[in-house]
Amino acid sequence: MNRYPVWKYILIAVAILLGTLFTVPNFFGQSPAVQVTSGKSTVKMTSDMTAKVADVLAKAGIANNGLSFDGSGTYASVRVRFATPDIQFQAKSVLEKGLNTDPEDPTYLVALNLQEDTPKWMQSLHALPMYLGLDLRGGVHFLMQVDSKAVLAKRIQGIQSAARSSLRDKNVRHAGIEVVGDTVEIKFRDDATRQKAKDVLSGALADLTYADAGEGSELKTVVSLKPAALKQTIDDGVKQNISTLSKRVNELGVAEPVIQQQGPDRIVVQLPGVQDVARARAVIGRTATLEVRMVDESVTPGTELTAAIPFNSELFTVGKGVPVVLLKDVVLSGEYIASAVASFDQNQQPAVGIDLNGDGGRRMREATRDRVGKKMAIVLKEKGKPEVLSVATIQSELGSRFQITGMGNAENSAELALLLRSGALSAPMDVIEERTIGPALGAENISKGIHSTMYGFAAIAVFMIAYYMIFGFFSVFALACNLLFLLAILSLMQVTLTLPGMAAIALALGMAIDSNVLINERIREELRAGATPQAAIAAGFERAWATIIDSNVTTLIVGVALWVFGSGPIRGFAVVHTLGILTSMFSAVFVSRGVVNLWYGRKKKLQSIAIGTVWVPGQK
Repeated sequence: MNRYPVWKYILIAVAILLGTLFTVPNFFGQSPAVQVTSGKSTVKMTSDMTAKVADVLAKAGIANNGLSFDGSGTYASVRVRFATPDIQFQAKSVLEKGLNTDPEDPTYLVALNLQEDTPKWMQSLHALPMYLGLDLRGGVHFLMQVDSKAVLAKRIQGIQSAARSSLRDKNVRHAGIEVVGDTVEIKFRDDATRQKAKDVLSGALADLTYADAGEGSELKTVVSLKPAALKQTIDDGVKQNISTLSKRVNELGVAEPVIQQQGPDRIVVQLPGVQDVARARAVIGRTATLEVRMVDESVTPGTELTAAIPFNSELFTVGKGVPVVLLKDVVLSGEYIASAVASFDQNQQPAVGIDLNGDGGRRMREATRDRVGKKMAIVLKEKGKPEVLSVATIQSELGSRFQITGMGNAENSAELALLLRSGALSAPMDVIEERTIGPALGAENISKGIHSTMYGFAAIAVFMIAYYMIFGFFSVFALACNLLFLLAILSLMQVTLTLPGMAAIALALGMAIDSNVLINERIREELRAGATPQAAIAAGFERAWATIIDSNVTTLIVGVALWVFGSGPIRGFAVVHTLGILTSMFSAVFVSRGVVNLWYGRKKKLQSIAIGTVWVPGQK
């Protein structure tokens, strides 16, 4: 009646073993470390950098507790572990001087960080500690203001280029197109041409308003964005910056950064575990913008390029294929690139395959239709300094999908593809608010959270054992397993734990014991009704199950609702709360009955069980 098959005991043992394996990494702690990353998108980090970092530290007489090379490509880094924070700060200063020849324009970034002390064999099994939020680990909080004027200026410049292309395709002559403030002015010499141009533009460019101005032979059409389109332009710019920042802050090695919109044009960036605020600002501030431009073929290569640069062109002297003169008109920017992958061309030479979104494909077709055989360049702008990444020849009219050839080797094509996939900032941003939460405050929050959970667990354990005796002990064991399973699942899922999450763990303990109370009281009821101990145990577990399901499902619905509709700390609380309900149902019923069966099931003539005082009606 109360016997578990062997496979159920094996399942419980395996669950406890795995729970222990994935929970233990949370108790190994962290060591002070520095992280060396590339300071420029065109400078690649390789495994050889590990030896260079070790050499700089050795010359300065600074001991370390281990070096490692993590990641690949643009986001690769060298991490060095140290014994104390004092050595960590000293090593940072030494590495900055030893690796960079120009402090004002560093080739490599050296950031303070924390490195997990989890053994390698555990890491290989993906047994890793939970991520800690800003309130537990300490770190940096930035509130950034997106330059809405720059977003609008970029859109207006795009309208200018699109209008010029549309009128040229339809052979509509104009007397000039220029940007004036937040509008584009198109000049005409007669009204008939102006009306024809308006018809062409209204069909090709949506979300625009057209107003006539001027008189005589100085006629103009003023093109501006509709209010709804203006709002959408700014909103899209903010979302693009969020997407780009999410990829770029990986250079800091931040686990689970928070990057989200606040208001119409502000972005919140939270970087848990980052100790070096200045370096965090530098990395965020150097997010790059990408532009596709056409080479000015009117300037002959090899001549003195500094003389007589055309008015609508610009000289570039940094990067690959320089010096080169490019047209100022931007054909495409990073937001039009849907994906970019390293590939090979028809001659099996390294290339980059690019997919554009619908609008980007149209712009590319218009730009390259009449420029087959001419050259196109991709320009990267960091800290206001432009750098030419690639200059390629247009082999045919390009559309939504095309290749950039002439990359030299596969590594170069992979790096360029990564940069293109990373996107571009739609507009510059300024830090308008900055807060730092020190590691000491985070450690204090962790200590308080752990103490509250442990004191709560101890109080529950004392009450349950005193009131239910041996069955109370079984309940406490199941509760401990529940806590073990919950921490293991959170660690396995790499959930970010915050203070609300720790509150949810404490709440899960209190709720989990309810199931055991229901089971124990149901067993008592069966005993009062005259059932034998073995029959009372079996009936108690079976009949309490329906009540446990009802009570937990209703609570689970609330947890899922908080997870779906909540955000930030509320969502973190909901995740832990929901998982705690699921683990409590497993441990309170399956594990608890397994222990009871193991203890009492082997006794054939069981006369009594230790479940506290069983009050029988009518007895005194």
